[in-house]
Amino acid sequence: MAKDNARLYSVPAELESKLEALQSMGLAQLRTVWSEHWGRTPRLRSVELLRMIVAWRLQAAVLGGLDPLTIERLKQRSIPRPRPPTGTRLTREYRGVLHHVDVGAEDFKYAGRTYTNLTAIASEIAGCKWSGPRFFGLLKRPRQ
Repeated sequence: MAKDNARLYSVPAELESKLEALQSMGLAQLRTVWSEHWGRTPRLRSVELLRMIVAWRLQAAVLGGLDPLTIERLKQRSIPRPRPPTGTRLTREYRGVLHHVDVGAEDFKYAGRTYTNLTAIASEIAGCKWSGPRFFGLLKRPRQ
């Protein structure tokens, strides 16, 4: 089971040694470190990304995480997505099949079932994880 995050390494020298060791670890080893400290590993395939996340979490456990002001600023920058108006019918053709979703006041109806979010519907249709708002064309990809 996951260990207490409060103090994984009490001495900065121990932390520095652990961070150096991360540099030579492969994906399987990084996942092992993760599971030892925090339980179930994320489904990341990027060695570099997992290495950075593990390093940040180890440092945060010793040196402290984000300060309250930074947390508040991040919350203020998050932009809530507007919900389609009640009664809207979203339509998407996927692999030759037309799919319709009816927007309710607090839920979505698709194929005779009720869902709390569009992502669950999009993932069911596609057979893999999809952003519901992006799948149904409510979010546009930024121009590059």
